[in-house]
Amino acid sequence: MRIKLLFFAKSREVVGKSEEDINVEEGATTVELRAKLIAKYPGLESVMKTCVFALNQEYVPQSEAAPLKEGDEVAVIPPLSGG
Repeated sequence: MRIKLLFFAKSREVVGKSEEDINVEEGATTVELRAKLIAKYPGLESVMKTCVFALNQEYVPQSEAAPLKEGDEVAVIPPLSGG
């Protein structure tokens, strides 16, 4: 099944793009997606430790295995800093 990823801040720098469509297994969760992204983009491993996902514009805690559905949009949001 296909989902849309949106990358922000440091995650965008690491992957080199702001969005990507990706295929995931039927029944995949955000926890499995996190592992898939680290496997595809090893540079994301340190970033993912502090990132949160927003699934269809709703934040998902890192420990929660939220189910993914065809056409979902997942934003990868690292912590922001600045003033």
